[in-house]
Amino acid sequence: MPTLEERRLISRWSHRFGFGPKPGEFRALLDGGIDKAYEKLIDTTPSTLEMEVSQYLLNIQDLGDQPAPNSQQVVTYANEKRRQIRAITIWWLNMMTESANPLSERMTWFWHGHWATSYQKVDEPLLNLIQNFTLRRNATGNFRQMCKEMVVDAALLFWLDGQTNTVKAPNENLARELMELFILGVDRYSENDVKQSALALTGYRLKKSSGIVTYRPDLHYSAPLTILGKTSSFDALTLTDFLVDQDNCARFIIERLWYRFVSSSTPPPADGSLQSAFQNRELASLIKALAKHPSFNNPAHSQVKSPLEWLISSLRALNIELDSLPNPDSVINGIDAMGQKPFYPPNVGGWPADEAWLSTASAQTRISIAQYLVKFGDVTPISSVPTAQRVDAMADWLGIVNWSDRTRSTLTNSLQDPTRLALLGLCSPEYVVNA
Repeated sequence: MPTLEERRLISRWSHRFGFGPKPGEFRALLDGGIDKAYEKLIDTTPSTLEMEVSQYLLNIQDLGDQPAPNSQQVVTYANEKRRQIRAITIWWLNMMTESANPLSERMTWFWHGHWATSYQKVDEPLLNLIQNFTLRRNATGNFRQMCKEMVVDAALLFWLDGQTNTVKAPNENLARELMELFILGVDRYSENDVKQSALALTGYRLKKSSGIVTYRPDLHYSAPLTILGKTSSFDALTLTDFLVDQDNCARFIIERLWYRFVSSSTPPPADGSLQSAFQNRELASLIKALAKHPSFNNPAHSQVKSPLEWLISSLRALNIELDSLPNPDSVINGIDAMGQKPFYPPNVGGWPADEAWLSTASAQTRISIAQYLVKFGDVTPISSVPTAQRVDAMADWLGIVNWSDRTRSTLTNSLQDPTRLALLGLCSPEYVVNA
């Protein structure tokens, strides 16, 4: 019989480094033991699905320049853009739900919030998809390589006005966020470092509709620059290399992973183990060290699921593919109303975390979504067991550590109605908050 500590650890690995268990998975993981659960859930194999994705998405392509206003062509153009962004949104939600490697999807989602780039400004589905591929390839790889690809990513460049950055009129947006939000962290650079870095990032131009980025040496500031005390002739790639080398880079990325996967209220441990794991900027090593660290299973480190995390875990539990629903847009609109929609982070800082997602309005929307989902979901993991065993069976089905007395009492009142029981479980405090 697994201990409470073992249930908590496997539940956290499943819900935080994945999107929760599929039916039967949590019980199988418990029965197999901690070592086998770790091997299955902390699988840092990268996801490489570009070809399959391109076929699945049915023609996500360069639409060219926007046609003239008030023309018939502009209507067709706008409709096709709407079709494409909807297609890649549903595709990604399905990937999160159905992927055989949930950690790869979860880390791709994490990096989307880290390098937060919104379609609302980019307005090119192809660019957002290309960025998704970049994050997917590097999600559990080397952070240095990820940064080198992202600093010249078309969607990010456009989002942070990199294409308008010139020697005569430097635009500091990309330089500032590269240091503050992407690589080093707040208060770990000076304003002069921002100004100098902006010059280092000059010379890059992009074709917005296709995402093709080119480097123009004649437009680049090639004189020596002094950044964080080092004087050199920096460009985007050498600047990124230099920033990733900084001790503050390791400190910051460890902080970000700790904040999102472990605790938003306590700092990372100071024992040096996570720093050692990230010494070569290998994300897989850091993730494994984080998952194995004793602090990861601290009972105090509960975390509230974000709207998307809750939705995907619910779809997985109910064995539903989003595009199999009669109206998948109602579900997407639901999590959008709760404040979290793929490809639409609210700002360059990404989405909030943990208790920020607890509100009366979000609870009501969550109930509405769950009521819709249980109509089409598979509830046999509880309907197929004897009535008296259904509450405990649902804990295993959903990957719950344990029920509070209050929740258990509420669930017991609905034992005769498996659909309602499933609804209550999906909206329970123990499911919304991963203990």
